Amino acid sequence: MKPFVINIGRSLGSGGRAIGRILAEELGIAYYDREILTLAARESGFCPEVFERSDEKNLFLRTLGNMIPFVGGGDSFYKNELSNENLFRLQSEAIRKAAADHSCIFIGRCADYVLRDYPDCVNVFVAADVADRVKRICEYEHCTEQKALEMIEKGDRQRADFYNFYSSGTWGAADTYHLCINSSVLGIEKTAQFIKTFVTKKLNLQ
Repeated sequence: MKPFVINIGRSLGSGGRAIGRILAEELGIAYYDREILTLAARESGFCPEVFERSDEKNLFLRTLGNMIPFVGGGDSFYKNELSNENLFRLQSEAIRKAAADHSCIFIGRCADYVLRDYPDCVNVFVAADVADRVKRICEYEHCTEQKALEMIEKGDRQRADFYNFYSSGTWGAADTYHLCINSSVLGIEKTAQFIKTFVTKKLNLQ
């Protein structure tokens, strides 16, 4: 079977990662979330920590002259050599290489935009009701509801900034994706099954 890809965008606390893992297991395909940072690091020769600064959860450092140390050596690299844009390019190359090699699921990181010319892909956005998002974050982070709400506001803003900066689409907007779904309606397991059915029909999988 020709490799296919499922790209999942998600609001913080929506269960997008859990849904992605269920899909990967049931479809027997690779799962990439933070793993893509490690893959990009291996391909480029840099350590994974270097890619953390341009990851979707972090704020952008766009000031000229900003320098960061190269781990493992005493030298420093100017921003134009290890800029967020260049790190995103290296990460994108790792995504494209993985997609060309085998079927996989990518969580976030503008993978839908990176693979916009890839014919066999499905782009999904997972949202959820605020109450369910707060509950999930409180359970995972062992925090108060107020702290969870703050995390949701900050996390969604950072993901939107990352996506809107690097892509031509709009984070969370229906016309950016093939399918937008609220996981609160069916729950995590049934939402995964719904997406699986959608993917199977869209890509004519056997």
